[in-house]
Amino acid sequence: MGTRAGGSSCPHVVALKESRGLDTFRIILSNFVYCRSPRARRLKAQSCICHDCATTADRLHCCLDCVYFGCYGNQHIQEHAKSHRHHLALDLSYGVLLCGTCGDYVYDEDVNKVIHEEKYRATQGTHANGTVAWQPSSNELNLLQHNPKRRKITHNSTIGLRGLINLGNTCFMNCIVQALMHTPFLRDFFLSDKHECLMMQSQNHCLVCEMSRLFQEFYSGCRSPHVPFKLLHLVWTHARHLAGYEQQDAHEFFIAALDVLHRHCKGDTDYSNHHNPHHCNCIIDQVFTGGLQSDVTCQACLGVSTTVDPFWDISLDLGTSIAQADSQDILTAGFLTAGASAITNGISYTSTSLTDCLKRFTRPEHLGSSAKIKCSHCHSYQESTKQLTMKKLPVVACFHLKRFEHSTKFRRKISTFVSFPVELDLTPFMAHRRNGLDTFSISPGEMCPTPASNENRYSLFAVVNHRGSIDSGHYTCFIRQHRDQWFRCEDDIITKATVADVVNSEGYLLFYHKQLVEYE
Repeated sequence: MGTRAGGSSCPHVVALKESRGLDTFRIILSNFVYCRSPRARRLKAQSCICHDCATTADRLHCCLDCVYFGCYGNQHIQEHAKSHRHHLALDLSYGVLLCGTCGDYVYDEDVNKVIHEEKYRATQGTHANGTVAWQPSSNELNLLQHNPKRRKITHNSTIGLRGLINLGNTCFMNCIVQALMHTPFLRDFFLSDKHECLMMQSQNHCLVCEMSRLFQEFYSGCRSPHVPFKLLHLVWTHARHLAGYEQQDAHEFFIAALDVLHRHCKGDTDYSNHHNPHHCNCIIDQVFTGGLQSDVTCQACLGVSTTVDPFWDISLDLGTSIAQADSQDILTAGFLTAGASAITNGISYTSTSLTDCLKRFTRPEHLGSSAKIKCSHCHSYQESTKQLTMKKLPVVACFHLKRFEHSTKFRRKISTFVSFPVELDLTPFMAHRRNGLDTFSISPGEMCPTPASNENRYSLFAVVNHRGSIDSGHYTCFIRQHRDQWFRCEDDIITKATVADVVNSEGYLLFYHKQLVEYE
């Protein structure tokens, strides 16, 4: 399935608008989706059953050509479209249009305008996003004053757990959305209704508004899968390189989404704030931006030139190959996803850990005689070393394990096992922990909890996995609910998972948040 982008729609919607207009669509929408009267609600309760199997669930659709209600889950609405050549049907759960002949949910600007008009009429006196502005009564105010501590969600609560329909090779998007929906700071920000859209002339194109709506959908208590057609359309609109139904890279989507969200937030700029490398106070930079320090040391005078650049994530190499395997080894070994090593296209990689990857990332690198730079201290071209460290840690740290390699000679996926902890201390990789010019002082027990480094300690809350090859595959993810409950998300299917399932998975993107924002 997919959602068609742009103003032009499928030929069946175009034919409907030219022949009959959207009056029928509007009537069905106002009576069965955005009900404005008790009569309409009674009519919806009496009529909304599948005419074939009598179910009231499984995402009912209403035909726009005849008085027929059919469910999507049992294929009855699709069969009706093919047998009667009634192409279009309205999804009564989400108010979106399905073309049974094209086999696709359709986005059309005229249709979307009608949806917004009917939604507004049904919610007059509420916010523009359709959520009712709550005004506490005197009794509620009294209760709030005498009970200032927030109530905890019960241990077995499923609030926040919701599957996402795959709209045609969009598993990469669904995994990132799940990770964002369970990012504590983002959740608190959007559920507190703190976003104020500054794109007043084009609110329908604001990705931040759509994210706010998604948080409302996820934490509404509804357990049926959500259809993220609007999100997909906005991503295609603002990140053209991701448009189309080809499989995309989850990491590339994550960075593109943060970039669009950052631009649409339009937060107040505070250039006096030197602790934020982006000099921006929008929610994206508050949560995801860190500072990466680069120290270039002249080998002649030992002078050090330092720069600090912002980052949203850190991409980590998985190490170098240890041996060249012969052809027979390739045929017999294939892909090894765990154990001592993995063999990919004839090259063997040892299993490694996230800590080892971070040590390699922050290790001094000799730039060599072919990359001499002019030293600002001795004013001559000299060989030098370069070392990366973390100057400022973000609230949410994302680590990208570089499993996909592209070169002129080969394209391959590295499926070697990379272990990663549930709790991570980044103190050893901070800039202030450098000992001398080019080494770290890391004690054997450095990764253990210490009160002094508590603000640099992180907890794992989401893992994005990829199974398959570099040319084809499928993304899934693990997300944490509460302090110790994990769930596996595969598009619209969510199942219970264990910590062992998480740490033994083939991680691709690892999401950690500071323990200072740990769940109660």
